Amino acid sequence: MLDSETLSLREQGLPIIAIIGRPNVGKSTLFNRLVRKRRAITDAMPGVTRDILPEKWLLGNHPVLLVDSGGVKLDQEGLDFLVTQKSLALLEIADVIIMLMDCTEVTAEDEMLIEKMRRFSDKVLIAVNKVDDPVRDDLVWDFHRFGYPRVIGLSSAHGLGIDVLEENLLEMLELEELVEIPEEQERIKIAILGKPNTGKSTLTNLFTGQDTSLVSEIPGTTRDVIMGDFFYKGTAYTVLDTAGIRRKSKVDADVEYYSVNRAIKSIDEADIVLLMIDVTTGLVEQDKKIAQLIVRRGKGVLLVFNKTDLLKGIDNELEAIKDRARFLFPILSFAPIIPISAKEGLDITKLLDSTWAVWKQLNKRVDTAQLNNFLREWSDAYQIPRGSRGHFKIFYGTQVSAHPVRFLFFVNRKKDFPQGYVHYLKNCIRRDLGFPQVPVEVDLKERRRNTSEKRL
Repeated sequence: MLDSETLSLREQGLPIIAIIGRPNVGKSTLFNRLVRKRRAITDAMPGVTRDILPEKWLLGNHPVLLVDSGGVKLDQEGLDFLVTQKSLALLEIADVIIMLMDCTEVTAEDEMLIEKMRRFSDKVLIAVNKVDDPVRDDLVWDFHRFGYPRVIGLSSAHGLGIDVLEENLLEMLELEELVEIPEEQERIKIAILGKPNTGKSTLTNLFTGQDTSLVSEIPGTTRDVIMGDFFYKGTAYTVLDTAGIRRKSKVDADVEYYSVNRAIKSIDEADIVLLMIDVTTGLVEQDKKIAQLIVRRGKGVLLVFNKTDLLKGIDNELEAIKDRARFLFPILSFAPIIPISAKEGLDITKLLDSTWAVWKQLNKRVDTAQLNNFLREWSDAYQIPRGSRGHFKIFYGTQVSAHPVRFLFFVNRKKDFPQGYVHYLKNCIRRDLGFPQVPVEVDLKERRRNTSEKRL
């Protein structure tokens, strides 16, 4: 039976290529090789991939949807059952199925999959992996005995046979290689970060309207960064669900180590980060460290206080939690605080409206003349404190970038320039120029004043 997430892949209108196989045959390594980035976590331990991972990929410059899947197992207990069912559901909707096998052995799980795919044989390609040297080439012939018309050997780890694989995929989809690359639709990318079990996957599924991420009370269920697409008020969004970030001393297994690092790297991929906080426990030191990374990279950030349905109903309880957050984390004084209940679907439109507002601020640009008119007003209202070597002067300023928002001010002397005045400039920029809810960076550059220039 097809779940809503699997059906949503078809709704994207792109040809779907699914990589299917038992655990530890190299599916995620092949997936990363084809999309040319470390999108899926790879590890020698079986069963690392749990969710299905779709990624838009250019095959011969044609956009297609490449889907990595969790390993299919015979013994299905707990999460293994959900993982296997999600993977097998891909057989129905995929246009091409890459059945990945290990050239060194055929297991009972391989044989089970081979039989399940009989009725899809016209869209199945048997890819025999780990053919790492010419000595193993002859092993590929043995896989023709299963009766599938397309059998190729490759090494996903070393990139051998990838060109042959891509040629076969183009032929099966009846596509010819294009010279020009199609234009991508602009999307707002949201990364959801936070401690384990704060409701990140539940919120992701609520955004997409699908079971995009596995939801479980078991901490660490999400390992890869799970991507999902959705539209809201005519705007396209991509949401990145990440592994729960724990203190370094709590991260033991190699797989979890890579999961956490992948989650942190998703900050760079995102436009806006939703920092998920369990409202019943509040902000912790680890949240502060994540916040510092976000601000340092100039990303938009919203504090999402989840599980408001679990509050005790005490008067001003939520306001007290907000006040405590502002007091303990001044670095996030500009960030909107949005209380929600992902489980109950409460205040999700408010969260998305606030996300859109932050994104608009991140991409706002201020005219240089307008900035310098305000700069004169700011300087008249509060003059720069005098230094031991004389007066500090600001000649003029300009916005050098949006997303991240950065301003550059030219001064007569950069050394010992009062940092308090830099903070004053940041606050004025936020208040008067329309950046109240995003990180603002102010840099100084020293230059000699010409005699024709007027002091601000």
